[in-house]
Amino acid sequence: MDATNQQFDEVTALCREIFSKKLSDYGASWRILRPASVTDQIFIKATRIRSLEVKKESRVEEGIFPEFIGIVNYGIIGLIQLQLGYADTIDITAERALELYDGYLQMAKELMGDKNHDYDEAWRSMRMSSYTDLILMKIYRTKEIESKQGQTLISEGIDANYLDMINYAVFGLIKLHCGEERP
Repeated sequence: MDATNQQFDEVTALCREIFSKKLSDYGASWRILRPASVTDQIFIKATRIRSLEVKKESRVEEGIFPEFIGIVNYGIIGLIQLQLGYADTIDITAERALELYDGYLQMAKELMGDKNHDYDEAWRSMRMSSYTDLILMKIYRTKEIESKQGQTLISEGIDANYLDMINYAVFGLIKLHCGEERP
């Protein structure tokens, strides 16, 4: 479990660095996104990963690794948007955005630790394509919950789905980053 925590920290540090640099370039322009738009951004990234997995060919320079980073970062943006609501302008500083980012990243790590305890790190034996499919399933669940204005009878909410998407993407990043699997 210590190795997993260290690997989690390594790959999410890469995610945070990208988030921070984009925050510097664009500000928190994502604050205008409604949660459904964030879900659609994650959908685009997961669909591209699946397409690359199936076609085994990319016509755009970026591969699967940056798309998993995008899923982590948009998942955290989604959680922030659920907390704050969307805005019509950039209404938070970069420092506040990073503070929120770090809080939700820690929440995802704690959830990952709890689930790894209960599931004995079963994710390590899973195929990369399963992470992609599970993320897509979580996206479709989220879209369904969004169409019902967040009302569910028995299921977890949108936030739980975003957290799961983040963690599946982190698992993919760990496998790619540590050379455990090739894209």
